[in-house]
Amino acid sequence: MSKLFEKKCNNCEKDAIPLSHEDIIKYLKQVNKDWVFDKTSKTICRHFSFPIYSSTIAFVNAVAWIAVKEGHHPIMQIGYGYCDISFTTNAINALTENDFICASKIDHLMDERDVYV
Repeated sequence: MSKLFEKKCNNCEKDAIPLSHEDIIKYLKQVNKDWVFDKTSKTICRHFSFPIYSSTIAFVNAVAWIAVKEGHHPIMQIGYGYCDISFTTNAINALTENDFICASKIDHLMDERDVYV
């Protein structure tokens, strides 16, 4: 089985199949433990902290590049030294594998954290 960060997002259309609660739990085990899902099981989110604002902005730009490349875009809230990221599949208002693929790509990016600090 390939790692999630090695996969490519599928096209998210209205006929995409939402993940079951059991599948969400399975996928959560494949991403960083700091990713959490809301009680409705429609969104995963994670808080990222950085020592300086320029590191935050570099990270946001890298996440934006991933989002454009994958065609799957998060909600990002940024401030001095932090970025909060949330994923859901808007076309069906639910979680799909794409949300976890992108979360995994961001985790992989953070493994290379030296770039941002």
